[in-house]
Amino acid sequence: MSTSHTRRHAVAFALITAAALALTACGSGTPATTAPAGAAHASALPTEDVVAGVRKNEAAARLLPADVRQRGGFTLAVSVGSPPSSAYLPDGRTVVGLDTDFADAVAKALGLAVKREVAGFEAILPALGSGKYDVGTGNFGVTEERRKTLDFVTYVNDGQGFAARADSGLAAVTDLVQLCGLKVATGAGTTFERTLEQNKGRCAAAGKPAYEVNVYSEPGAVWMSLQQGRSDVVMSTINGIRYAVTQQPGTKFLNEYRRLDVGFAFAKGTPLAPAFRAAVNGLKADGTYDRILRKWGVTASGIPESRISPPEIPAPKK
Repeated sequence: MSTSHTRRHAVAFALITAAALALTACGSGTPATTAPAGAAHASALPTEDVVAGVRKNEAAARLLPADVRQRGGFTLAVSVGSPPSSAYLPDGRTVVGLDTDFADAVAKALGLAVKREVAGFEAILPALGSGKYDVGTGNFGVTEERRKTLDFVTYVNDGQGFAARADSGLAAVTDLVQLCGLKVATGAGTTFERTLEQNKGRCAAAGKPAYEVNVYSEPGAVWMSLQQGRSDVVMSTINGIRYAVTQQPGTKFLNEYRRLDVGFAFAKGTPLAPAFRAAVNGLKADGTYDRILRKWGVTASGIPESRISPPEIPAPKK
């Protein structure tokens, strides 16, 4: 990328990526006391209430363990990343997104209250095992590694995709060997980081220089590294990248690399899973499920039915 080209996009990118950083900086669990810089960008998010009409699903509620029925609610750890999965409204406190709507709809279907706590993406899955939270959301993909210690109740299908600057020579990344010699930005503790690290050796096997993995805890920092030329490619969620490139000038969506089922995350052996699964399938039956997908523009992420910890969808074979 030429220096002049970089400068032409610097101002626009700086404004948007700074907004993204401000919006995601609240991920520690402490709400912002004032609206973040970038709140105007967040105001473009859809706010239609598509779960208000959800009624209690008595059959699903009967599957709840007695202690949860007695408590009347569940604790939910939320990782706030980027739209359409999750984001803050301009108040810097209210979390909205696909994950939020599904959690609210399931709670209403089960007749339960939701006690939300924002937490870092990397902290949620270990905390589920310790019993700190009942459930976690954060676009958690179902993988064989995660299934060893966690249970999932699926509600959408998303996965892994790539983006680059608009002037990049990359058109699609169908084989990770195409990344050899490049710098790839991605989120910490994600399936993307794992995929990249596990396949690094393929570059040497092909007689090419290894790609460099640049890991960031904040989604905004991932995109800023791309704008500033510190990274050549971004690897993130398919839906998140599709949304981001519509908001950030000078970037392009490359392609879907692989699909993964995404679900509510629980401690292994949780008695909550059957009730959550029944609730999600009830939402499909009454039309709420499709309304949520349409609201967030992700109808291609619909699944035929919710399942409990299905096998990982295989990676592309090379």
